[in-house]
Amino acid sequence: MDQVTTGMDHTMAKNTVRADEDFRRMVEQIADQLCLTVGGNFNHLVRVDGQDDTIEKLEMVVNFVLATASRSIEEVKQAKALLEQQLDIRRKLERENAYLREEETRALGEIIGRSPAMRHVSEQVAVVAPTNATVLILGESGTGKELVAREIHKASARRDGPMVKVNCAAVPRDLFESEFFGHVKGAFTGALRDRVGRFELGNGGTLFLDEVSEIPIELQSKLLRAIQEGEYERVGGNRTLKTDVRLVAATNRNLTEEVRKGKFREDLYYRLNVFPINLAPLRERKSDIPLLAAHFLERACKEFNKPLGLMSSEALAALKAYDWPGNVRELQNVVERAVITARGGPISFELPSASIGAQASERLDDSDVVRVRTEEELREAERSNVLAVLNKTRWKVYGRGGAAELLGIKPGTLAARMKKLGLRRPS
Repeated sequence: MDQVTTGMDHTMAKNTVRADEDFRRMVEQIADQLCLTVGGNFNHLVRVDGQDDTIEKLEMVVNFVLATASRSIEEVKQAKALLEQQLDIRRKLERENAYLREEETRALGEIIGRSPAMRHVSEQVAVVAPTNATVLILGESGTGKELVAREIHKASARRDGPMVKVNCAAVPRDLFESEFFGHVKGAFTGALRDRVGRFELGNGGTLFLDEVSEIPIELQSKLLRAIQEGEYERVGGNRTLKTDVRLVAATNRNLTEEVRKGKFREDLYYRLNVFPINLAPLRERKSDIPLLAAHFLERACKEFNKPLGLMSSEALAALKAYDWPGNVRELQNVVERAVITARGGPISFELPSASIGAQASERLDDSDVVRVRTEEELREAERSNVLAVLNKTRWKVYGRGGAAELLGIKPGTLAARMKKLGLRRPS
């Protein structure tokens, strides 16, 4: 009898093992049909590509069954908890990504601002970016013309191509043609090898001409031909090259006035002014200052490895009361300077006296006679101002605390202005 019982127990045990093995094979077969990867080890969970809740539940069930087939009850409980935790994390990340995607649709890239003026700019960029139309961006220094140009490129069909920038104010007068079109070896003294120009570098992408009003008028006809025909020759070369670039230009000058003075070709102006975008100065969109200040504050804290500071309502009120002659670039500099000098507590900003401009305006209003200055006097006044800033910064032009930062202009623009005014660092 004992032998019979032992034989029956052995047979039942074998049947149980066979049933478990059959069950596991069946689950693996189902998993394979569902295109799941089953390694037999619960440390490598089955993953299902999909967003549907049903798929997520199926994923959890299959993993749970696979674990049950080879693990103890306690291990199964731990595995189930781990899987549920991972699914919760996954759902959380999906919600966060959905939120970020929604936020991206509300804002246009890096353009920050909700004022009517900036909303209009965003709408203009969205309309013109998909086309190949030439765009002329107009605005004072520091209003973000280059940023708008980059957003146009990023939203265009040429986004995978290069975006090549030329700061026309920083190019020496004699090298404009070489800068734009390149040169061949031996074309002039110092041309030791062939050089590719910006039109060739930008082929298939976008060419951004910043400070376009600084292009010498004698070169503007060649530029016009390159824009209209897509053809040019390298300096010293005799072979006609073709290019396919989308042109975006920017200036802080009144080009209509430059045309009237004979400093800018009328035909080139009309060729550039296909789709003008006007950027309002910061003093005309002060409602954007809190958003911009918060953005620059967060970025500066990360860059300088400082804890994120807080801005009081009084500090924001002071920012909004200032007129910002240097526009957004000046605001960025002020915020960065405040982060650097912060010693804990709320962020405070050092601003020029807000009353200076008002007092000057009052003096002009109260005066019966306003002294008119000649062009030479204005040039000398500008020279004296630039020289004073250079002496203050010990002739440091670039970088933080440099003359360009204090003047609220780009270093390349200042370098070109120094050359124009005949300012050279004393030996």
